[in-house]
Amino acid sequence: MLGYGLLQITGKEMSLIAIGVIDLQKFDNHYIKLQKIFERTLHLVEQYKPDELAIEAPFYGKNVQSMLKLGRAQGVAMAAGLYRSVPIFEYSPRTIKQSITGNGSASKEQVAAFLKNMLKIEELPSQLDATDGLAAAVCHYFQSKIQIKTTSASGWKDFINKNPDRVASK
Repeated sequence: MLGYGLLQITGKEMSLIAIGVIDLQKFDNHYIKLQKIFERTLHLVEQYKPDELAIEAPFYGKNVQSMLKLGRAQGVAMAAGLYRSVPIFEYSPRTIKQSITGNGSASKEQVAAFLKNMLKIEELPSQLDATDGLAAAVCHYFQSKIQIKTTSASGWKDFINKNPDRVASK
């Protein structure tokens, strides 16, 4: 299963738009699974038109074959976003957990509980893969806020030079 979560950011507030999983258990063929990931991710991108896509970066596990399959799955999900020119941001599992719970070693259940409270979600999906996807989105929101704060300008001229897209012309 591959989890996803979509957030709406309004000012400094984030709210949940959608959360779910792409269930691939009924497919035996790995290449068909990759096709379904691409198609479903592309559908989500076309339906919700996100500004950015955050994904959990591949991590090294004990099973090389599992890591290879995970990397391929992440690659086709990224390709679907890139196909529609959506910028991709990757975060390590530890960074995602740290940004949500304050503990890089937190369990999936702890992350889910924090997300439920943080976003005021009445009932979470039963699959923790869904909250994994949502956690990547929330992590990206938090990481983006940090970057905005640390890239301050030293004056109006510096601000204009660093942010030409935010300046209106007459």
